[in-house]
Amino acid sequence: MEETPKALRVALVEDDPRIQQLICAEITDEGHDCISFGSAEDFLDAIGRNAFDLVLLDLMLPGMNGLTCLQQLQLRAETRPALRVVIVTALNDDDKRREALSYGAEAYVLKPDLFEQLPQLLQTPPLA
Repeated sequence: MEETPKALRVALVEDDPRIQQLICAEITDEGHDCISFGSAEDFLDAIGRNAFDLVLLDLMLPGMNGLTCLQQLQLRAETRPALRVVIVTALNDDDKRREALSYGAEAYVLKPDLFEQLPQLLQTPPLA
């Protein structure tokens, strides 16, 4: 008998409210919980109080950018379990992609491709 997959708690760090709404609606339609944050600072403040299975992180954010946020998550991973982080951006930049992956991002997805890739990202098992 096949086990029903557990609903994931997904953090979406995205400053555009329209994009937040679209992505969260898709995540919810897939049977998962979505909590959105308008800035990296708000997200980093919340992770001490919330457990997330997956983080969808924009690069171009007001204040702290996504790469700096990713670095902060890596520093915290020394004392807490690592988070699955997927960069979701409009920036098609190979240098940024390499940098994000070197900082521990699981994937670098362009926003136009996200809806096609989202079901797969939501089915990938959590980090052990």
